[in-house]
Formats: sequence, C-alpha cells, structure tokens
Amino acid sequence: MKQALQPFQENLHISHSQIFCYLACGLKYKLQYVEQRPKERISLALPLGSAIHKAIERYYRSMLDDKAIVSLILLETLFEENLLLALDNSEVPVIFKNEAPDTDAAINMGKGLLKAFYENIDLAGMEIVDVELPLSAPLYTEHGEKTDINLIGVIDLLLKDADDNYLVVDNKTSKQKKSQDAVDDDLQMTAYSYLLATNGYVFPRAEVNCRFDVLRKLKTPTLEHYYTSRTAENRRRFAKIANAVLAGIEQRIFIPVKGWLCADCPYADACSKW
Repeated sequence: MKQALQPFQENLHISHSQIFCYLACGLKYKLQYVEQRPKERISLALPLGSAIHKAIERYYRSMLDDKAIVSLILLETLFEENLLLALDNSEVPVIFKNEAPDTDAAINMGKGLLKAFYENIDLAGMEIVDVELPLSAPLYTEHGEKTDINLIGVIDLLLKDADDNYLVVDNKTSKQKKSQDAVDDDLQMTAYSYLLATNGYVFPRAEVNCRFDVLRKLKTPTLEHYYTSRTAENRRRFAKIANAVLAGIEQRIFIPVKGWLCADCPYADACSKW
C-alpha cells in the first residue's frame, strides 16, 4: 500500500513550521524566510530542546536498529555534548531565564528531563516503524487540484500496534501544561496526518492517531502524554489553510502580530523598527 517517497525537499516546499510562523506573525515569517535575516538572539529553549531531541532520537534509534535500550548515562552525555556545542557555536546571544539562569542549570534541567523520559516511557504493545521519518507530498487544493508546492515534514517517531494501526508521536519540552483543545487543534499533527495519508501509510479516508510526549520543565520533571487524532476532514481543512498561507506569502502580506511569542522573538529589534 505504501507508495515510494518523493525525494525530500526536491521541489518547492513548505513545512508546518513555516505555516505556524506565518500564522503566528507574518512579519517574523518575512524576516526569517523571505529576507533570511540573521537572528538577533535565541532563547535557551531552542538549543536545550534540540539537545533533548537528539538524545531521545538516539534512544529510539537504538531500539529500532539494535533492539537494545541505551543507558541513561549515555543519553545524558549525548545531551550535554550537544547542548554545549550549540551554546559554544552560537553566533548570537543566548537568552537564559529564571528556570535555567546559566549553563550548569540548563545541563541539570536537561538531565532531569531525560531521567523523567527514561523512567516513564513505555512502548508495551507497540512496534517502532521509523524514527525521524522524512516525508514529502504534493499539496492539493480543497478541490483536489495538485499545486506545484510540496508539504514536507519529519515525524519524530512512528509506532504501530498489534492491529497495524499507526501512532504518530512528537516529542516536546514545555513548562506549561497543554489543554486538550490545544492538542486537538494543533496543525502539526494534521500536517503529519496529511503526509502519511498522501504517502500511502494509511487509506485516504482513514483516521490517524497521534500523541504528544511532553517533558514538563518543572521542579520535578514529568513526562506527559496527550492523545488526539486527525480525520480526512481535518486534512482537507489543513490543505485549505496551507494554500491560504501560500496565497498570503505570494501577495507579500506580512502583518506583525503581538502575542506570547514576542518574548522570545529572535527579531525583536527589527520588529520595533518596522
């Protein structure tokens, strides 16, 4: 049933990250993706989240390729190496916050998050299909017309149960708890559902099960699972949104939006001068 994948990023493409950026703040999209301006600063959350992500990827990759569970010490070491490398190589200031005011605190936080992951992750009854799965698919209009733009994305983890039902898993770190409404409305999982359906992993009208695995940055870190699903109707609406975003970009409509993302915006100075 599964179709051969198109070469990743071969054609004109857009990703969920770009769509999210445009919807959250059109001006940020312009500065980042159109003008490709260098960032003025970055939040610690970016290198920390990336380093955590690489450690978790190693955990799942070892299970998939070697049928072995790596040690927590290895994951902590991998995390620390990647975080320090990112901080040392950053060409712009990294903004630390109260939850992790310096590098040592950031390392301790990351290790605490990984410990919570390691001690609480449970894949009982599930088979790992793939890790960091890159997918690309043509973007269609709501009327079924193929555009010249591809949607691209990389799925953190794809699982399958004993009945061959897929489960899409995305790993995140966050201080705040997610609401079920936010989980159900999140376009990232809809984008992944679209990619799986278009590439033949599931039937066109099938529902896709999804789960966010969120490591909470609390005094005692926790791992929380948030379940949701996406239908063919969700995918149709996503395609409509994606095409509307593309139309806005083509018309060069880039409107600044004030919101909670402003606190960590890497283009705050450019925005204030706009």
